Amino acid sequence: MLKIVIAGGFGAGKTTAVGAVSEITPLSTEEYLTEASTDVDSLEGVEAKQTTTVAFDFGRLNLPDAPEPLELFLFGTPGQDRFVDLWYELSRGAVGAVVLVDTRRLESSFTPVSFFEDIGLPIVVAVNHFHGAHRYHPEQVRAALDLPTSVPVITDVSPHWTVGARATSWDARNPNHVAGVLLTLVGHAVQNTPARAAHPASTTTLQDA
Repeated sequence: MLKIVIAGGFGAGKTTAVGAVSEITPLSTEEYLTEASTDVDSLEGVEAKQTTTVAFDFGRLNLPDAPEPLELFLFGTPGQDRFVDLWYELSRGAVGAVVLVDTRRLESSFTPVSFFEDIGLPIVVAVNHFHGAHRYHPEQVRAALDLPTSVPVITDVSPHWTVGARATSWDARNPNHVAGVLLTLVGHAVQNTPARAAHPASTTTLQDA
């Protein structure tokens, strides 16, 4: 049983990713955007967005065929910087976080990346490709976000994630794509477990999950 955080900037696809892969009806706390948030929630680049997560999303995924059978509890964070205090609570007991990136609004990824670096939680970065968005090489994304070489950056789908799949861009709407990133995160977190000993706040327990 592992707890995983799905994070990223406003409108990056967190609610979509949790909903795509969850085996249960996901818990969602989305509310309609109103004029009251006009001054704090910029819709530049995501003008069609009508709702926003105000607490968290929750989903569950069983992976019995993984190298070690896994039951994943997924917690999607609200994307706006003003919810950072809530990110601390959602990250407690997590083994790691997936940071979704929208290259149309790359600057919205800086805060979540820095947040997880500061609390010592392993991350995987996945670029959620939106229609009309420019395609970047993973190393370009890494450089833009100033990520160390140890952090996996995923822009395209691994052929192992979908049998017979051709090379294609990663998409938060595709359950196989999301599951593949979650497995990548689990493997990355396992490899970085010793480095996390100095961060007791990030230690995973079944009770926390």
